[in-house]
Amino acid sequence: MLAKIDAAATRAGRAPSDVRLLPVSKTVPQERLRLAVAAGCRELGENKVQEAKRKSEEMADLDLSWAVIGHLQTNKAKDVAAFANEFQALDSVRLAEALDRRLQMVGRGLDVYVQVNTSAEPQKSGLAPAEVPAFLEALPAFSALRVRGFMTLAEFSSDEARVRRCFRVLRDVRDRAVQDWPEVGELSMGMSGDYEIAIEEGATCVRVGQAIFGSRATPDSAYWPAG
Repeated sequence: MLAKIDAAATRAGRAPSDVRLLPVSKTVPQERLRLAVAAGCRELGENKVQEAKRKSEEMADLDLSWAVIGHLQTNKAKDVAAFANEFQALDSVRLAEALDRRLQMVGRGLDVYVQVNTSAEPQKSGLAPAEVPAFLEALPAFSALRVRGFMTLAEFSSDEARVRRCFRVLRDVRDRAVQDWPEVGELSMGMSGDYEIAIEEGATCVRVGQAIFGSRATPDSAYWPAG
């Protein structure tokens, strides 16, 4: 895994250290995750906030950083504010307001990524690329949120060109945004099936689950909208 990440970065003329691997631990039981931690894993990503919250409590004896990377309803903002270090699916002012309010109550800050729907698929969450500038202009009102960059889910396709196009759309969104907001330079894109392409297109964070922990009994449709 790490060798493939390094090779993809090298092909793109990038330093491998510029790419962060975020292991996605959805459905993986605590016992196996503790083995991963013993092997050096210090951060984990989860798609469902209930599962992430439970695991963070079960593994509270470990020094772990938790990222929530799935769609979030505003009534779950309290849970994210309580334990998460990072949220990668911010896509509405209403959700930003709910998170900020809860974070202010507990005296915490939160790194966030703006989710962008780069494939224009109606079943997917995320802002349209054209909506991003206005959204970013609204976010300074929420001082507990630290906007780090952008996240996307590429089109699920065996056509590499279509997948690569999604990543290029997000990179273009970022490149435009950093002209006014230089702190939003991160790109979270790429999962087990396409992370090498994502790195070639500029990903700074890849979210990898099955390629690390093996196949899941639970289908991805339980976590992401079906294509």
